[in-house]
Amino acid sequence: MQRITIICVGKLKERFYTEAAAEYQKRLQRHCKLEILELPEQRLPEDPSPAQIEQALRREADAIRGKLPAGAALVALCIEGKTMSSEALANQIGRWAGSGVSHLVFLIGGSVGLHPSLKEQAALRLSMSPMTFPHHLARVMLLEQIYRAYQILEGSRYHK
Repeated sequence: MQRITIICVGKLKERFYTEAAAEYQKRLQRHCKLEILELPEQRLPEDPSPAQIEQALRREADAIRGKLPAGAALVALCIEGKTMSSEALANQIGRWAGSGVSHLVFLIGGSVGLHPSLKEQAALRLSMSPMTFPHHLARVMLLEQIYRAYQILEGSRYHK
């Protein structure tokens, strides 16, 4: 069974996000071993300077690197990443599984994103859309797309 770790900067607070995430976590139990790690988001002033943003992103990247398992394929969610259809994501997950990659790690940055070094380290930079979404919503969307990918791979009727 494939292992999937989602490393998120920031915690889900709103009930509607936590309930939606919990539903997909429950659905994914039969497809993969899922772990979600929440790391604290660095606090920034109201109007941060580029140097303050860089410092915050570097600290968050250090915390993320401390949680990265060896040998896992890393997927960084970022707006400049590659957009993929649900079928293409499913095929990529299937290719990784077929080539012996048993652990996937998805990274969701905080409100100012991910440090460029993490993006460079990723096997795939993935964009959910050219639109900007709150990182809490991105987590729910990612969970749904991972669930959908497994449904596509097994040929279920979920994906129409």
